[in-house]
Amino acid sequence: MYAHQYLCSLFSFLSANVLEGDSMEQDVESPVTIHPPKLPKQAREDLPKHLKECTKRKIQRYVRKDGKCNVHHGNVRETYRYLTDIFTTLVDLKWRFNLFIFVMVYTVTWLFFGFIWWLIAYIRGDLEHIGDKKWTPCVSNLNGFVSAFLFSIETETTIGYGFRVITDKCPEGIILLLVQSVLGSIVNAFMVGCMFVKISQPKKRAETLVFSTNAVISMRDGKLCLMFRVGDLRNSHIVEASIRAKLIKSKQTKEGEFIPLNQTDINVGYYTGDDRLFLVSPLIISHEINQQSPFWEISKAQLPKEELEIVVILEGMVEATGMTCQARSSYVTSEILWGYRFTPVLTLEDGFYEVDYNSFHDTYETNTPSYSAKELAEMASRAELPLTWSVSSQLDQRAEMDTEEETKNHEEQTERNGDVANLENESKV
Repeated sequence: MYAHQYLCSLFSFLSANVLEGDSMEQDVESPVTIHPPKLPKQAREDLPKHLKECTKRKIQRYVRKDGKCNVHHGNVRETYRYLTDIFTTLVDLKWRFNLFIFVMVYTVTWLFFGFIWWLIAYIRGDLEHIGDKKWTPCVSNLNGFVSAFLFSIETETTIGYGFRVITDKCPEGIILLLVQSVLGSIVNAFMVGCMFVKISQPKKRAETLVFSTNAVISMRDGKLCLMFRVGDLRNSHIVEASIRAKLIKSKQTKEGEFIPLNQTDINVGYYTGDDRLFLVSPLIISHEINQQSPFWEISKAQLPKEELEIVVILEGMVEATGMTCQARSSYVTSEILWGYRFTPVLTLEDGFYEVDYNSFHDTYETNTPSYSAKELAEMASRAELPLTWSVSSQLDQRAEMDTEEETKNHEEQTERNGDVANLENESKV
């Protein structure tokens, strides 16, 4: 009875999570342990194995598939640092906040200087001599706050309709005109520059740089390799493109220190120059699993048990603008296919090469040993050891064995001669 109640609650719990997960990105795997409803020990023992496996701990992505980092900064007390770099702060804001600040800055500036123009007119008494032709006001045709506000807009934006003008009998107005002109130019440069940088950001260019959905592990040139594919959907190319890869995995040092989300470099051709790409057509990036590789001791059976994430980073300059662009993606253990290869996408047509992006993410199964690279190297060394002996090495070894045998025989003969001599001496005595 307990087991039946537990199965019902567990199925409802799992189905709710599955329905919720379908509406979100498949960011699988969270380091938080899922706690099912508690029940007596007897019911827990009666639980089927396949249901027990459903409650295993899963990995939370460090970088999502779309390249956004899944990290939130909390408890930041030194918020003043954001204001010290106000330009970058404004550029990093979302568009709705950026446009709101853009409108508010200009509106507040016009209202502030409009109030100053109205205050000068009020203090001088210009508002009390409206229509008096003998009175020389500071600003002609300024008869209230609204007209002062309009004059402020005309001054800062240099519209100059010609209806309201400043006179030469108002030195404070002349000074205010200079101040507003200078500050208006600064505000224009700051806000327009901010908008221009935000519009020209190459983030959207990264949307046309694609990574394969899965990474694969298979044999290439007799070596076990980890591979993934990258491509560029645009005809304008990425200049000086380079690729990097990081392994995100928690570790514990020999001293017992726990390092969460430790980053380890994955060599994708840094020393040979293969990490610098000519990304005209889709390329397969390969990482040879050798002794320096973090996958050296990982086999096919052990791979699903590992809690790791591979983050790949593609960088380059946009050919049209010259600005640096970066595209990111990641692969968790469930997205690494052992024993598969990528389907070719490049075909030769009449006078040109054609890329079929419908097959960009496709893979096919291939014969691949399920052993780790370390185990394969040990088996290969044991199998090739007798074959690698040369004739000269065999002769040298045979000569050494003969020399050792002669030395041993000589020592035995010497011992025998010594024993005979001792017997002769004893007989003489």
